[in-house]
Amino acid sequence: MKLGMVGLPNVGKSTLFNAITNAGAQSANYPFCTIEPNVGMVSVPDERLEKLAEIYNPDKFTPAVIEFVDIAGLVKGASKGEGLGNKFLSNIREVDAIVHVVRCFESDDIIHVEGSVDPKRDIETINLELIFSDIEMVQRRLDKATKALKGDKSMQSEVDFLKRLIAHLENGLPARSIEITDESETEIINTTALLSAKPVIYACNMSENDFSKGIEENHNYNAVKEIAQIEKAEILPICAALEAEISSLSDDEKVMFLEELGLERSGLDRMIQKCYSLLGLISYLTAGKPEVRAWTITKGTKAPGAAGKIHTDFERGFIRAEVISYDDFIACGGSMVTAKEKGLVRSEGKEYVMNDGDIVLFRFNV
Repeated sequence: MKLGMVGLPNVGKSTLFNAITNAGAQSANYPFCTIEPNVGMVSVPDERLEKLAEIYNPDKFTPAVIEFVDIAGLVKGASKGEGLGNKFLSNIREVDAIVHVVRCFESDDIIHVEGSVDPKRDIETINLELIFSDIEMVQRRLDKATKALKGDKSMQSEVDFLKRLIAHLENGLPARSIEITDESETEIINTTALLSAKPVIYACNMSENDFSKGIEENHNYNAVKEIAQIEKAEILPICAALEAEISSLSDDEKVMFLEELGLERSGLDRMIQKCYSLLGLISYLTAGKPEVRAWTITKGTKAPGAAGKIHTDFERGFIRAEVISYDDFIACGGSMVTAKEKGLVRSEGKEYVMNDGDIVLFRFNV
């Protein structure tokens, strides 16, 4: 999974990126500090995997991984190549989802590129640049579909939808918020590579004081919340300064620090959970002495497709999957022998739909 972190200059984007990846991206108080995108790989926290590692003491421990890309700050006119616009748009095109960092804190010490803090305006600035780029893309597709319609009347529904999509975009609304009436329209959206159709998490960067006294009292956060509901986007209250502190602590110190703040999980953990939910992802597990590992798949994936994540031969020569749920395995004391005696290890065929937390052994022959 590849997530692109975007935002106007000086909203705390690179500070947050540094905190969650410990990648050491440059952070400074002036526009275009991030010129080339910084990339950080982050392990997905999974207590189930930790427990399996305790049981098997494996030679290799491999959690699922998310790639975060810190993309250059954006200014108005990016869709026309202003600032680092062309680079910004091409970098966004390559990610699975967008983490849009929005400044929700006041500070006289940190310059805002627009001179004041206004989350609605800031979100609009970036959204409009993505939308302008998308309008050009959709118009090109509409022109082709209109020409094709002269000899193929079945193209009428595509032409009608593309016209509706352009009108939607011209109203300043992202493609992800358009009402879809059938699968063919979803297919058009997916095959047009629209930037404003990408799933979004709005990361509301608050001050430590605002974050600790209650997010609902922050009017900037509430403004972003309204936008997220309209756009079908996720929202994540976060404090980049606190995340920077958390990232420097040991595991035990992190737990104590989070407890003092009244939080169960760090901002990174909460962000990853929202990303999985937004993209419809789950994890299945493989466990044994050689390796304990988590594999990320799309919800609804059948057993052969899941096997193919390990190796294409596993999918091509799929015979069956021996499956037990993580909870059942732990209830059996972490013993596969006991689980089999109790009939909890199932033999599943090609139509089996994988569940989150399945522990699987694939049988195949090529």
